Amino acid sequence: AEYVIKNIQWTTGSSFTVERGRQQIEELISTWEVHESWLHWSEFLHEEELQYSKRYHYRVLWSIPTRRKPIPRATASVYFVIEISKIKPATLPVEVFFTLESSRLIHRPEQCRFREKWLKDIIENKIILMERL
Repeated sequence: AEYVIKNIQWTTGSSFTVERGRQQIEELISTWEVHESWLHWSEFLHEEELQYSKRYHYRVLWSIPTRRKPIPRATASVYFVIEISKIKPATLPVEVFFTLESSRLIHRPEQCRFREKWLKDIIENKIILMERL
């Protein structure tokens, strides 16, 4: 069985707002296959003005709080960028990509299946590092 990558219908450049961008990131995350024990929190970080586009940066912070440890020992961040072209028509959808904390690899939602293991690996590596220090 072939896996179908889930994506959402992204807003157009002309109807984009910072809050709409955050809501659409939440909508995308809801299509990801992560266990219900994961909790996340999303926030807008800043706007970046480039020559041919504007970029809006967001962070989604992930953790698995438990009854015994309501404050998790470590968290994992996923950084999103929503880019609006100054050249292409404003009626086209915005461009979206994301990176994981501690990784330079750029993922595009329409080309990538998100893996829960990525979040686990970030948290496990942080805990190992803290224990060594």
